[in-house]
Amino acid sequence: MQLSKISFAISVLVSSSLLVACQSTSNQLEQAQPTSNIAFVEAFADFPREEKNLRQWDAAVVADLDQDGFPDLLLNDHGFAVRVMWNNQGEYSQPYDLIMGDMHGISVADFDQDGDQEIVLSRGGGSGSNARNSKIFRVSKDRQFTPIADFNTPLAMMRGRTVKFVDVDNDGDVDLLNFAFPARNFAAKSAGSKERKQQSESYVYQNNGQGELVLASLLPPMRQDGQKTLITDLNSDNIVDLVVYGDGPVKAFLGKGDFSFSDVSATIFPTPLLDVTGVAEIDYDNDGDMDLFFTRGEGFAAGETFYDASSKTWGFYTKRGKFDFDGLKIGDIINIENLQSQWPNKNLYIGESAYDYEFAGETHSGRDLRIVNSDALGFPDSRPKKGTYLGYVGNQQWKIAGDIWSPSTGIVHGVQAYTASTHKPGLENVLLENRDGQFIDVTIKQNLTDKYHSNGVTIADLDNNGYQDIVVVERGNLVNVNSAKIYLNNGSEFEKMAEHGVVSTELGAIGMSVQSVDYDLDGQVDLVVGNERGKWHLFKNTFASLGSSTSLANYLSLDFTDFTSSKPSALGAMVKVSACGSTQSQRIGATGANYSLSSNLLVHFGLGACTQPAKVQVTWSDGSVSSKNVVNFNQKVSIKG
Repeated sequence: MQLSKISFAISVLVSSSLLVACQSTSNQLEQAQPTSNIAFVEAFADFPREEKNLRQWDAAVVADLDQDGFPDLLLNDHGFAVRVMWNNQGEYSQPYDLIMGDMHGISVADFDQDGDQEIVLSRGGGSGSNARNSKIFRVSKDRQFTPIADFNTPLAMMRGRTVKFVDVDNDGDVDLLNFAFPARNFAAKSAGSKERKQQSESYVYQNNGQGELVLASLLPPMRQDGQKTLITDLNSDNIVDLVVYGDGPVKAFLGKGDFSFSDVSATIFPTPLLDVTGVAEIDYDNDGDMDLFFTRGEGFAAGETFYDASSKTWGFYTKRGKFDFDGLKIGDIINIENLQSQWPNKNLYIGESAYDYEFAGETHSGRDLRIVNSDALGFPDSRPKKGTYLGYVGNQQWKIAGDIWSPSTGIVHGVQAYTASTHKPGLENVLLENRDGQFIDVTIKQNLTDKYHSNGVTIADLDNNGYQDIVVVERGNLVNVNSAKIYLNNGSEFEKMAEHGVVSTELGAIGMSVQSVDYDLDGQVDLVVGNERGKWHLFKNTFASLGSSTSLANYLSLDFTDFTSSKPSALGAMVKVSACGSTQSQRIGATGANYSLSSNLLVHFGLGACTQPAKVQVTWSDGSVSSKNVVNFNQKVSIKG
C-alpha cells in the first residue's frame, strides 16, 4: 500500500455512555463498588448479561461485526451457546444466540473480501465421539447471519480447539490456523480416528483468493490441551511466528512465510516454560519489538476442597471418578449455590432412597437449592448410578459423594467448621524481554514476582501514560470473591494496584479470562472479564476521574475499520506511534486469548502529557508501509483507504 492510498480523517469522539450503579440478582448480593479512588466500576447498565453461572470459554472476542464503528462482542458460554452482544453506541444489547452447542475457538475476518465479515467457530468433538469441522458464518452490516457451506474440500473433522485468521504467507489476505485436541475414539475411518495417533491435527489453511481455505501445511502434533496459541513476530521480520502452549513446555515456531515453521523453542527461551496458562505480547519498554508475558498456574485437583471460616462457606472441585465429602456440619437445612456438573452425570440423588431431585428449568448452568433434613434422611449403601448423592447423616451433618466424569463444583453455605485440602502454592508469572530475537527473563527486574495461580491476561495502556499495562485474572478458590491483578507500567517498572474495582463477586466460579476494549469510545480502555462456571463482567475505566495525573493524560485512537475488507487486511498489521521521543508498537487484533483471536480495528495508544505531533507508521502484513503525522489528540482518527 503506497502513501497516496491512505489518508487520515479526524472525527471527534463523543462518549454516550452513562454509568448506572445497580445490584446483581444472583443469590449472593454483589458488593457495591465505591467510585472514589477506584479505577474501574462495573458497567451493569451498559452490559445486560445473562444472569446465570455458565461454563464460559476463553476470552471475549472483540470485533466490529456490523462495521458501525463500535466494537461488538462474541461470548462463548461453553457447551451452551456462542452469543453476540451488539454495541449500540456504547451500550450493549441483550445477548443474541448465534449457534447452540459445544464451541471453542472463535475468529473474525473478511477472508473472502466481499465486504462482510466472517466468523469461524471451532466445534468440539464430544471428547472424541463426535468429530465435526469448524463452522463459518457471514455477518452483514444490517446484523444478519448466514451460514457458509463447506468448501469443495471441507475443513478437517476434529475435536476442534483453536481457530485464528492470520496472513501466514504475507500476500495481504488472511489464512487460517485450525488446531484440534488430539483424537481418542473417533470412528475408525474418520479424519480423527485412533489410527492417527502420532499424526498431526494442527492444520494451516491457505486463502486461495477464490473464497475458499485450502490445506497448505501441518504443524507438529500437539499433545492433550496443547493447542493454545499466540500469534506474534519473535524476530521482527514481519513474518508470522507462533507460541504454542497448554501441555508441557511452551513451544516457539518461526514462520518462513511459505506455510512452514521451524521449532526454535530450545534456542530463544532462557529456560523451559511450564504450567503456562496464557501468553500475550507486550512492548513494555517501547523499543519496537515484541516482548512476551506468560501467566502461569495449576488447575484444581480432583477432590480438592476450600473453606472460608469467616463466612462459613465451603466449596469443592472433583472430576474423573468417585468422590466422598463428609463431616459437613451444617444443621437442619443445607443451602447449595452454583452446583455444576455436566451431562450425562448431572443428576442429584437425595437421601437413603437416592430419589432423583427435580430441578426447575434448565440444568446446564449453576443450580441453587435448599433442602431440609427431613427430605434427605440417610445415605445409600451403594451408589450404582453416576452422579452426585446428598444426604443428612445425623448430628447436624451432611454428606456429599458420588461418581462423575466431567468436572463438578459447588458451594455450601453455613458449614460450621471444616479442614480443607492442602493447596498447591502459586506460581510466578514470567516477563521475557525480546533482545534481537532472544528472550531474557526480566520478571524480577520489573517487579512482577507475585505468586498465585493465574488463567488469563490482557495488555493495554489503562492510564494513558504511554506505557502498556498488564491485567491478570487469578484462578481463585471458589469460596471468595476474585480480584484481578493490575500492574501499571510507569516506564521503569510495573507497580501493582492495591485497589482497582475489577472484582468478580459470584462464588463457585473459576477466574478465566480478561479482554481489553474501549467499548464506549471515550478514550479509556475498559475490561471484559469472564469466569468459568460464573458470569461475564464489563468494567468501565474511570482513571480520568481520579483527579491524579491520569486525568491529564492524552490518547490517540486509530480506527482501521475502512480496511476490514481490503488487501492487505488490517488484521495483523503492526502500528507504531512516535511522539515526544517515545515509540509505541501494537499489532492489530493482538490478544491474550488461548484459542480465539479478536479483530478489534480500533487501536488505542496513551500519550501521557505529550502534545507534540505524532507520527503513525503502519507496516501491513504484505510488507508495505504507510505513515502520516497526526496533530490532534484525544479524538478518534479514522484511517481511510
